[in-house]
Amino acid sequence: MLKVLLNVFLLVLFSFLLPTESPAFKQIDWASINPSLKSAIPVNDTTECLDCHDDYIESFEKTKHAKAYRAIFGWSTPASCEACHGPLSNHLKEKDLDKKLDSVVSFKNISPEAKNSICMQCHEKGQSRNWMGSTHESAGVSCTNCHYVMTKRSKSKLFIKGDSIKVCFQCHRDKRAKMERASHMPLREGKMSCTGCHNPHGSFGPNLLQKATVNETCSDCHQDKRGPMLWEHAPVRENCSTCHDPHGSNFQSMLKRKPPYLCQQCHMDSFHPSSVYDGTQINAREAEIVGKSCINCHSMIHGSNHPSGARFQR
Repeated sequence: MLKVLLNVFLLVLFSFLLPTESPAFKQIDWASINPSLKSAIPVNDTTECLDCHDDYIESFEKTKHAKAYRAIFGWSTPASCEACHGPLSNHLKEKDLDKKLDSVVSFKNISPEAKNSICMQCHEKGQSRNWMGSTHESAGVSCTNCHYVMTKRSKSKLFIKGDSIKVCFQCHRDKRAKMERASHMPLREGKMSCTGCHNPHGSFGPNLLQKATVNETCSDCHQDKRGPMLWEHAPVRENCSTCHDPHGSNFQSMLKRKPPYLCQQCHMDSFHPSSVYDGTQINAREAEIVGKSCINCHSMIHGSNHPSGARFQR
C-alpha cells in the first residue's frame, strides 16, 4: 500500500514539473511593442535563425538563459529567439534587408518599459517581485542597462560588466567617490558587493535595501551592535546612518563627522566640556586626556547591558 501511495505522489509531483507547452507568446502582446507583428505567428524553429545569426547563437549557447531553455522546455536548440524577439514568421518572409529589423522586436528600438515587460515574462518572482514601482523602474531603467543576455560577460548574473559593483558605479558615481575615502565598505577589497545591502530590483524598505529598515540591514553583519540593550543610545536605536555614512567617510568607523563634533550635534556641554580637551582646560594631573574625545570614556556608545552602563562607559 505504501508503495502505491509513493507512486501516486511521484506521478502528481512530476505532472507539475513537466512543461505543458513552449514559452507562452500569449503572455505578452507583441503587437503593442511592434505593430508589424500583429499578423506574425511563432515559427517554433530556431534553427532558421542560424542562417544569419550563427555568431550570436554560438555565444548565447554558453549563457544561463540558453541552458535553462534547453533543460526546462526541452527545445531542440539551446536558444529560443522568439521568447524575447517575438514571433518570427514575418521576419523570415521579409526579403528586403532594410525592412527586416522592423519585422521583429529589436531591443535597440524599443522603450525601457517594453524591454522590461519581455524580461518579466519569466523574471516576475523572487528578487524581481517588487520591480514594478521600484526606484529603478520609475526612473526608466531597463534590464539591459545592467544585464546582457547574448554573451557571458561576467561570472554570474549576466552583468554587462564584470560584477554588480562595476554595474552600479556606472550611475552611482557619488557612491563610487565615497568608496575611495579612507574609511569605507570593503567593496574595493572584494569582500562584499552593493547587493549585500541593496536589492536593485526593488524592495519593501527605503533606498532599495534588502531589509525593511537601515538598522536591520546593518545588523546582518554588525550583530554585536544589535539591541535591545539595557541602556540604549537613541540615535543607534533609530537609524545607524544618523552617525555613520554607509558608503564611506574620511573619519574613523565611517562617521559623518569627527568626535566630539559629531556628538555635539545632540549633546551640549551641560555636565562637562564637550569639546576636544587641550592644555588650557585641564590641570597637570589630567594631562593624559589631551586631544581625546567623548568615545574615550563613553566607549559603549552603541548601547550597554551593564547594570551601571547608563553613561555608556562600561
